[in-house]
Amino acid sequence: MTEPPQESGSRRSFLKRAGALAATAAAGRAPAAQTAGKAETPARPKVIDCHAHLHHRGRASWEADDRALIDAADRLGIDVLCCSMLTPRRPATADGFRECNRWVLDGAKRFPGRVLGYAYVNPGCGAEAVDEVRRCVLDHGFIGVKLYNEHFCTDPIVFPIVEAAIELGVPILQHAGHIHYFLEDQPRISDGARIAELAARYPEARLICAHVCGGGDWEWTIKALRHAPSVFLDTSGSVPDDGVVEMAAKTLGVDRLLFGCDMSMTNGVGRIRGADLTDDEKARIFGGNMAKLLGGRV
Repeated sequence: MTEPPQESGSRRSFLKRAGALAATAAAGRAPAAQTAGKAETPARPKVIDCHAHLHHRGRASWEADDRALIDAADRLGIDVLCCSMLTPRRPATADGFRECNRWVLDGAKRFPGRVLGYAYVNPGCGAEAVDEVRRCVLDHGFIGVKLYNEHFCTDPIVFPIVEAAIELGVPILQHAGHIHYFLEDQPRISDGARIAELAARYPEARLICAHVCGGGDWEWTIKALRHAPSVFLDTSGSVPDDGVVEMAAKTLGVDRLLFGCDMSMTNGVGRIRGADLTDDEKARIFGGNMAKLLGGRV
């Protein structure tokens, strides 16, 4: 549901962020001769992209595209990508999501330490979906569950998945967006209010509201999550509006924000680097909060 980037009235600020990012990248490429003999600096906290995707193998270029994703992460200083893979056609069948999860597992093996897996399932598949979540987490070390738009997250058919995730101690990344018109191709897209409602029913669940900058009314989404303290907000998306991170930090608190890209890599990184926050606050968003949420799995 990601919308194309919009030209905002604050283009100057966007360019300022891009410049800051380029300067940071350049600093990271300092020749060895410039650093030789200097005292070692403490290791920086890991940067964790909470929302990434590997490419479906129905796409001829999937292998090169996955490699390009890792190369882009290298250039931008992203250490770990939490990835899922969606079926090209939805609602997903059980065979379809199992195949995607097998390929994510293979991706984690091809890029050890760089790719962590979310188990994508369609809750409408009932016991097969619950079994798949258990298999992925317990047998293969997946770090969470990815839910898309097959059902609203407040539909009781989703509850067994939420209960399994609680039992396994893993988060759920819920596809979301609040649009002021009917999305014909996503009639069951969840939004911040529905995720807050789900959190009220399951306060022990670790819920992530996906891509606040993925299109739609991000101010509405942030306000909708104000009174749902157990819900985290993923900052990913391609919309380069100013002030999203600052408003989210002020309204929800920095510790509820998770850095993500959802494949909009420079937007995702630049949005945090350019935010009017302290270095410590940015470090928590970039990876500290997600590391804590994953409870030592990274």
